[in-house]
Amino acid sequence: MSTTKTTTQKIESIKLKIQQLENERKRILQSQKEADRKARTKRLIERGAILESLINSTGISAADFTNDQIKSFLEKTVQTDYARKILDGFSAQSGDTITEKSAWKVKSSGAADTAKNEDVEQGAG
Repeated sequence: MSTTKTTTQKIESIKLKIQQLENERKRILQSQKEADRKARTKRLIERGAILESLINSTGISAADFTNDQIKSFLEKTVQTDYARKILDGFSAQSGDTITEKSAWKVKSSGAADTAKNEDVEQGAG
């Protein structure tokens, strides 16, 4: 028996390496997805805690409100011109460009979408 690998053996060896690399790629992607999920969960918990602390600082308990009430409050708050200007300012400070795609929009109200798009168009013109 010769120590030189046959073509078939070389092909099988390469197939095995490809499979190992593919498995490693899958593990890395899975690890990245898990890290992203953990970061998102942490961010959601922190922001929820910030919201509750601000509501509680008004002398009202955030626990007294339903999720729908909190959502409605935030939607109405973000729809104001003042809030949109603040949010746009934050985006500009972080280096983002405000475009129609990245402009702040609230799904439940077409009026906010229209007003925001008009603001963006005026800013671009």
